[in-house]
Amino acid sequence: MAQLRIPGPTPCPDEVLQAMTKQMINHRGPEFAQIVQGITDQLKTFFQTENDVFILTGSGTGGLEAAVVNTLSPDDKVLSISIGVFGDRFATIARTFGAEVTPLNFEWGKAADVDEIRRALEADTAIKAVLVTHNETSTGVTNDLEAISALIKEFDKLILVDAVSSLSAIDLPVDKWGCDVVVTGSQKGWMVPPGLAMISISEAAWQAHAQAKMPRFYWDFSKAKIYLEKGQTPWTPGMPMVFALAKALDMMAKEGLFNILARHIKIGQMTRDGVKTLGLPLFADEKYASNSVTSVAGAGSLNIKKLITIMREEHGIVLGGGQLTLGGKIFRIGHMGFVSEADIQGVLDALKIALPKAGFGG
Repeated sequence: MAQLRIPGPTPCPDEVLQAMTKQMINHRGPEFAQIVQGITDQLKTFFQTENDVFILTGSGTGGLEAAVVNTLSPDDKVLSISIGVFGDRFATIARTFGAEVTPLNFEWGKAADVDEIRRALEADTAIKAVLVTHNETSTGVTNDLEAISALIKEFDKLILVDAVSSLSAIDLPVDKWGCDVVVTGSQKGWMVPPGLAMISISEAAWQAHAQAKMPRFYWDFSKAKIYLEKGQTPWTPGMPMVFALAKALDMMAKEGLFNILARHIKIGQMTRDGVKTLGLPLFADEKYASNSVTSVAGAGSLNIKKLITIMREEHGIVLGGGQLTLGGKIFRIGHMGFVSEADIQGVLDALKIALPKAGFGG
């Protein structure tokens, strides 16, 4: 079986996969209510929040759409902070529903500059909300969300956070940092197949929700809240993924949040050190390099597409390539969720063999 080392979907423990084979139950019945309430309570621990938390059946992108349409109205001014593909996507969602988006784009491979964000907020006091990607998997960079959040709150703006590839792998204390809407996805650090978005909503976000006029039906937070009080979801949930999430959260609770975060820090550093030892340059600014995915730049005559093929076909290791303008220029090693030091050592050992075959160092 191939070792999946892309930034998502990520590998799942056998126990989690086995949980998905359970027979269906009544999603309006007491057994499901008990499961959903238990999951919600556990998620609040990992979000480090006392805010409302909902489970939505959909991808992370669906969760980002929910964040936008539940808090904004057409023509609202929005500042979009982007450091890569997924930051751009967040902006596109807001623009699609009629928001007036001011893009604040930074060089790919770099983190957002807090001083530039300050200048943008000073330049337009009518901005209502700021969109931020915590961890940008397309470039392997983690923004300094603590500093960014503090600045945004200084200006009394809403902050909507894409934490799809960070939450549960990289520290994000939602309440302490004052994040209003935070979105994550099951297929990243949570060790669950794709299909669920989990989202937290602050009191300020609820106040915005009461005034928001963007169209919403499936993603309506009000419906999610009403149904959760009955131990239900508004619409038929992805039942197998809910079973899987319940099992994964039990496993994560046994390891403990801060042990999980420490494991990701250690493995992230191990990956970066190993790549550099092989003679390859990192693509991301190392000060802000992600602990859930490492981006590696091409060097010399290295053929990255050939390298990815060799790793998959000869070593059973699936790496991520570069996206859009980074295609053929970088490759990415995912290391979030169900990952160990032994897994990464296997990747590094295979790279050592594969690199010369792909033109590196020859």
